[in-house]
Amino acid sequence: MTRFSFTVHATDGRARTGAIAMQRGTIRTPAFMPVGTAGTVKAMKVEDVAATGADIILGNTYHLMLRPGAERMARLGGLHRFMGWDKPILTDSGGYQVMSLSELRKITEEGVTFASHIDGSRHMLSPERSMEIQRLLGSDIVMAFDECPRADAPRDVMAKSMAMSMRWAKRSRDAFDAGGSHAEGAALFGIQQGGLDEQLRGESAGLLRDIGFDGYAIGGLAVGEGQEAMFATLDFAPGQLPEDRPRYLMGVGKPDDIVGAVERGVDMFDCVLPTRSGRNGQGFTWDGPLNLRNAKHTEDVGPLDPDCSCPVCAKYSRAYLHHLFKAGEMLGPMLLTEHNLSFYQQLMAGMRGAIAEGRFAAWASAFRARYLAKR
Repeated sequence: MTRFSFTVHATDGRARTGAIAMQRGTIRTPAFMPVGTAGTVKAMKVEDVAATGADIILGNTYHLMLRPGAERMARLGGLHRFMGWDKPILTDSGGYQVMSLSELRKITEEGVTFASHIDGSRHMLSPERSMEIQRLLGSDIVMAFDECPRADAPRDVMAKSMAMSMRWAKRSRDAFDAGGSHAEGAALFGIQQGGLDEQLRGESAGLLRDIGFDGYAIGGLAVGEGQEAMFATLDFAPGQLPEDRPRYLMGVGKPDDIVGAVERGVDMFDCVLPTRSGRNGQGFTWDGPLNLRNAKHTEDVGPLDPDCSCPVCAKYSRAYLHHLFKAGEMLGPMLLTEHNLSFYQQLMAGMRGAIAEGRFAAWASAFRARYLAKR
């Protein structure tokens, strides 16, 4: 069986569509990965996540190592069996959550010592431990351990952080390869760092290429720098990475962010936005996002999005969804999350089709004209 292969089927400008073949299934690109933070995509059953069109989901190393615990997860048969998902899973390295969630942390060359946000217990996360945890979880795509500094950090701080992340990338590669049977069935992605600086990004990409990875992520974006700065960085960052490997933009994003990133050569995405927004009353539509708590929807018998093919839009009205949120009923977040994830997968399918047919520029222009019209 195929461990990992990436094939580009068509290109249109810098945009491309293809497929990643793995033992647990094929991932169509451009791909969006719903986030399953703690062994669940919030408010969704796994069969319903699959029904939206998702080929892969993301799990969080940091959260799962703290609860229920990586060793316990292994004893229970791994993350796939634990949550009932039989398609590929990508796990992040845990580095970003350590930086963002733990106020008590100490970063050294060895790794990061931190206090759990759950109970204050102390833990050490290093490249080697991150690889071990992801092996115990049974991840299909393993992310190298890195540090993610603020995008507005001074250049010398960014350069020092990037250099350490590249040393950690080499240690991640060595530890992953020592994993034996798991390494034979999984893939390892390196993470480019360097903030908004083209030279630092280029240095990072060169070091990662020298180490060699199955795929390459663009890290350190979508951390408050704004869309204009992100796109300016994506004008050069994807092209610094190997053309024959998938490129994954971590933590992105809004629908118009994703379209702009695909235009610039990105293949994979993840973001909590469709699920988090769904729980908070925001629905994504081809005409832009809607706040279902707004009183204007009180007697609107139309679907959330008349051009959406999901079961929610086929059966339920805006008025009903509005009622569920106003009444505090848990079905509201469930239905809106299902719709949002379906919308994101329809967005990805639309881009894949447009790229394959050589009409992506026109498709993207039409999408933006409609999606952003009310801004």
